[in-house]
Amino acid sequence: MHDIRAIRDNPAAFVSGWSSRGVEEADGLVADLLRLDGELRAAQTTAQDGLTKRNAASKLIGAAMAKKDMAEADRLKAEVEALKADIAAAEEVEANVGKELRDLLAGLKNIAADDVPDGEDEAGNVEVSRWGTPRETGPAKDHADLGEALGLLDFEAAARMSGSRFAVIKGQLARLERAVAQFMLDTQTDQNGYLEVNSPYMVKADAMFGTGQLPKFEEDLFKAGEHYLIPTAEVSLTNLVREQILPESELAEPIRMTALTPCFRAEAGSAGRDTRGLIRQHQFTKVELVSITRPEDSDAEHERMVGCAEAILQALELPYRKMLLCKGDMGFSAQKTYDLEVWLPSQNTYREISSCSNCGDFQARRMDARFKRDGEKKTEFVHTLNGSGLAVGRTLVAIMENYQQEDGSIRVPDVLVPYMGGLTSVGG
Repeated sequence: MHDIRAIRDNPAAFVSGWSSRGVEEADGLVADLLRLDGELRAAQTTAQDGLTKRNAASKLIGAAMAKKDMAEADRLKAEVEALKADIAAAEEVEANVGKELRDLLAGLKNIAADDVPDGEDEAGNVEVSRWGTPRETGPAKDHADLGEALGLLDFEAAARMSGSRFAVIKGQLARLERAVAQFMLDTQTDQNGYLEVNSPYMVKADAMFGTGQLPKFEEDLFKAGEHYLIPTAEVSLTNLVREQILPESELAEPIRMTALTPCFRAEAGSAGRDTRGLIRQHQFTKVELVSITRPEDSDAEHERMVGCAEAILQALELPYRKMLLCKGDMGFSAQKTYDLEVWLPSQNTYREISSCSNCGDFQARRMDARFKRDGEKKTEFVHTLNGSGLAVGRTLVAIMENYQQEDGSIRVPDVLVPYMGGLTSVGG
């Protein structure tokens, strides 16, 4: 959410910022915002002036009646009634214009940080670094073929009960997926200092609004009654500080939280993409990372969070590259995003496995999440960050493809062997 005062003070910055993020006719959009802001403030002024005049006139009625000046009292009473009508009309304008302004602001994406590259789509993303060497020899079967050949992946059974974009994972492969998730969670809690949180999988609309899923992306969500199924634990973790004023002492070190949860996405905007396999599912598991910081700490925390995600890939010895997303490819709430893309031999390319974003105070404004500095009376909005540490299903895909062997089995990465009870291969 954006502060209308900031737009009022520097409209050119928002025209430029939104234009660079693909918002069409951003100059007209800013003009509409400023027009509504002017109308709202005018209505507020009219209502306040009317209240002041009404109160003054009401006091004078008593004085006139005490003097038995009934003509003056009647005139003042008529004035009060007219002022009441004017106030009611101004308050109605204030309510309607205020809602229109809030609704317009609620649908506008975040402004990119200064060091985010220009670009309209993923072609404008910038490679920052690479780790590991992609395998160029040996088998390169698709993970879906591997899993089905082993009898450990069943898409047909899933489709019969749930439809497309679901999977049944069985036996040793199910255990490997569980091992991946447990290894990630242990690493993020024991080594990287994240607090494990068991958070709700269903939230109210206000929580979805707070992190930016609503109102713009409702078609991508699953709804159950008055609740929404979380598309990521970012929603429930970040909303833990909604409508709170934290003492600065609680942010001396960033608040770092992690959760292993199922995630539910309708994938309404991805028709025809990755329809086979585990890459893009309606239901998947993810280890999420969320940080809450003071404004001056969020940039450093962003780099740290990306490093925590990278450490998982390095421990699993999976080749990957780190990408800085351009303005046109970032998510709605982000002001800066790094993607980690893991190597998939069957596709001979890198695919996203983690996205880590600094949202600045954008989500905090929507949630009214603030903090108070020591010795200060005023409050400030916190900064929020989120990232995948990692997507469990996509990590399983990467392990299956990068560790596949000539006989069709899958070697277990060394760091996962203890989680597999000493098992060194799946399907062998």
